[in-house]
Amino acid sequence: MQLSKRETKGQFLIDHICNYYSLLEKDYFGIRYVDPEKQRHWLEPNKSIFKQMKSHPPYTMCFRVKFYPHEPLKIKEELTRYLLYLQIKRDIFHGRLLCSFSDAAYLGACIVQAELGDYDPDEHPENYISEFEIFPKQSQKLERKIVEIHKNELRGQSPPVAEFNLLLKAHTLETYGVDPHPCKDSTGTTTFLGFTAAGFVVFQGNKRIHLIKWPDVCKLKFEGKTFYVIGTQKEKKAMLAFHTSTPAACKHLWKCGVENQAFYKYAKSSQIKTVSSSKIFFKGSRFRYSGKVAKEVVEASSKIQREPPEVHRANISQSRSSHSLNKQLIINMEPLQPLLPSPSEQEEELPLGEGVPLPKEDNISAPLISSSPVKAAREYEDPTSEEEDKIKEEPLTISELVYNPSASLLPTPVDDDEIDMLFDCPSRLELEREDTDSFEDLEADENAFLIAEEEELKEARRALSWSYDILTGHIRVNPLVKSFSRLLVVGLGLLLFVFPLLLLLLESGIDLSFLCEIRQTPEFEQFHYEYYCPLKEWVAGKVHLILYMLGCS
Repeated sequence: MQLSKRETKGQFLIDHICNYYSLLEKDYFGIRYVDPEKQRHWLEPNKSIFKQMKSHPPYTMCFRVKFYPHEPLKIKEELTRYLLYLQIKRDIFHGRLLCSFSDAAYLGACIVQAELGDYDPDEHPENYISEFEIFPKQSQKLERKIVEIHKNELRGQSPPVAEFNLLLKAHTLETYGVDPHPCKDSTGTTTFLGFTAAGFVVFQGNKRIHLIKWPDVCKLKFEGKTFYVIGTQKEKKAMLAFHTSTPAACKHLWKCGVENQAFYKYAKSSQIKTVSSSKIFFKGSRFRYSGKVAKEVVEASSKIQREPPEVHRANISQSRSSHSLNKQLIINMEPLQPLLPSPSEQEEELPLGEGVPLPKEDNISAPLISSSPVKAAREYEDPTSEEEDKIKEEPLTISELVYNPSASLLPTPVDDDEIDMLFDCPSRLELEREDTDSFEDLEADENAFLIAEEEELKEARRALSWSYDILTGHIRVNPLVKSFSRLLVVGLGLLLFVFPLLLLLLESGIDLSFLCEIRQTPEFEQFHYEYYCPLKEWVAGKVHLILYMLGCS
């Protein structure tokens, strides 16, 4: 696709794609791209495309599900369900969807039923599932269970029905809709943060250790590489802090959180306000979600009245190719040819070879189901009879018992060494030792002191005279310098007013309602614990040291 104007905004590209596919329920979707530092971004609809891109054209972008529908039953059109099905299938392949063994087998069987249709012994040999890579780690016992369900439970289901059943099962899982952001908590433990329709979630290993529902999330903010979640837990306010690898990753995490909170929490888009990263003394980043909210999208879907568009599904030969199932979701945009080829066109006619080369380690066109033969040495051997007894409820088959979606497409880079440096506490400075050097006795020259005092008085008189001339307008000063001087005076005046007020709030025991409200705000609590208390301890230590030195002398 070629764009003729540099002012073209992201919304134009989103609308162009949705119009091409006749997609009406478009608010669930977005466009993702990666900058030269391999940091993921969502294309912002209200900003110029060229201003958001840090690389040179042509640009490679991916059309993805951005907000996962909380209830797939409320999706009106089959086309929307099919695109969501493709996204879920991709999440399964990249290890983003945690589930038990039985759920994994059912999801895999739904995919096979949707792709291959009913089981046919003439067309499907004994190990036909082994030809397809559905999961990142696919054992033989899992394949046998998939075959069993495909044979006995899903017969007669059409592709739309099988896809819909997969959505119904997937949306009940804890990691449904989680776009994992790798971070480190305050102890240095690797965690994955995500945002779902329910709220903010944190995973460590194979467990969800935190879920703060959206109504209980008071504020999301970031400072540098640190991301803060301020919420209410058990009727008490709590603040969680996480560290990312780069400031850009932290800002992306914050934006994703703000957008998800706005989409799932509010009843109307008119209720959404501009939020700030909320630095105390300096202006932070400001951002506002500009789309519809979930309730508005569901309401708009219920009003759709048209003949459903035809859904072009990939046939079995296309699904075995190395590019087919993702080609419809990838755009190579050059700086107006047809945006994307018709799904019915031949595979070799898709100009995916043009544009920026994709990272080798994370092939954008990696198949969701590929035809690569099974390797001779499989990581998972045939289970013993004892393992067969545990087959039904063995957890987390998809991702090696640990939530590790590192193979995910277009990952946010995590440099463990760099994050570990955040927790390397610098060695404490030793107390200043008393200077044992002897001082030579200096003979005071009274005349020299008098001359110096006279010079200082002359300089003071000249400074006062110069200041008076400036204030009265006798001397012309650069307007910029004048404005800066006024700003400095106002700032000092505010500081003289704010500092006593802060001391009053922090140290006094006055129990006034408005003072209590100020003390309970997250910003004030953060200032108190992160800035005021350390400063107070430092000043107290210095005073104690000075008193000790005076006592010794």
